[in-house]
Amino acid sequence: MTTVSIIGTGNMGQAIASVVSKGGHAVELFSSKDAGKPATGDIIVLAVPYPAIPQVLDQRAEQFAGKVVVDITNPLNFETFDSLTVPADSSAAAEIAAALPGSKVIKAFNPNFAATLAEGEIGGERTTVLIAGDDEDAKSQLAEVVTAGGLNAVDAGSHRRTRELEALGFLQITLAAREKISWTGGFAVQS
Repeated sequence: MTTVSIIGTGNMGQAIASVVSKGGHAVELFSSKDAGKPATGDIIVLAVPYPAIPQVLDQRAEQFAGKVVVDITNPLNFETFDSLTVPADSSAAAEIAAALPGSKVIKAFNPNFAATLAEGEIGGERTTVLIAGDDEDAKSQLAEVVTAGGLNAVDAGSHRRTRELEALGFLQITLAAREKISWTGGFAVQS
């Protein structure tokens, strides 16, 4: 059994916790007020808004050493909803990986809406979680947790693909914010 520590108790944190629990794995769920409680999971999920990442890393970086760290953030400009805040040739995941050189940082869940994770489907298709990163074992470990929870997992490629996942997440959020799609909808992957 894998233990997954989720930093963040919002909609995404709760939805991911539900997926993990459905698959028979253990969950530790931490709010920002739980900074003194250690995250001991095999997998650490950063389910906080991108602007909160520096604070989380300041408080917990030592706890993440040697662990699989899953970045689910979308580095949106929350004032304008019109751009990403990371350079075009980088990603939030790249910044997190640079800050955590002793961790196995991968990107996942960011193009998914919480409702499609919780429901397990989108448009009649099983929800698919795209996973990108350079550590094959880390991606496999997360994929096992995701599929045990009833969702599909697809390896989206190397760490270089994290910026495309962030662009996809950005597009989907923008469409939902403009009411072109619902927050219970979005993109589906059909194989």
